[in-house]
Amino acid sequence: MTSVVKFISYNLILLVSGCLIACARDKHETFKSTAAMTTPSTTPNDTATLGAGCFWCVEAVFSELKGVISVMPGYSGGSKENPSYEDVCSGNTGHAEVCQVVFNPAEISYSEILEVYWKTHDPTTLNSQGEDKGTQYRSVIFYHNPQQKETAEYYKRKLNESKAWDKPVITGIVPFVKFYPAENYHRNYYSLNPSQPYCTYVIQPKLEKFRAVFGNKLKMKK
Repeated sequence: MTSVVKFISYNLILLVSGCLIACARDKHETFKSTAAMTTPSTTPNDTATLGAGCFWCVEAVFSELKGVISVMPGYSGGSKENPSYEDVCSGNTGHAEVCQVVFNPAEISYSEILEVYWKTHDPTTLNSQGEDKGTQYRSVIFYHNPQQKETAEYYKRKLNESKAWDKPVITGIVPFVKFYPAENYHRNYYSLNPSQPYCTYVIQPKLEKFRAVFGNKLKMKK
């Protein structure tokens, strides 16, 4: 994986192949002022399936959040059954690289999951994230129930109304159908390969900025 995943910010651009930091703190108010509109889940755990470019980065970010139980990289949204990484990279399967995030809604809400999601990638570019080009890198939310659909559409609309980015948010919001876990070597990639160049020069700086913005939502280190 040789991609550069953008990390959104207004004035700060990382000196790592064009990576961007998350939106400025004042844009967090779009979420904070409307968080009450989401009804807490009555199930013990909930699931979010999210595409935001390279799934190594997405996994690394969400694995650090309090209330997140597991993060599994994989493929979703296409027609080919049991696709391989090579299949998906061809751009012919319709699948996107995604992470399936299992979380405890008593500790972190779906709205908070979406807040982190939208502020840790560029949701304004069509079928690309940084140097990653193709439909497999599209920004997409696969909703699991009507409540998730309503919440995602609400925040997408609010982000566009607030002009959080110079260009419109084009994140797809589509029904979840099926998820195919990625190959074993993609799982826990950052934690198992911290000295790999992509991890050192892309994921690590991105995590540092994420931690600075969302420090109160992080798991306590053992």
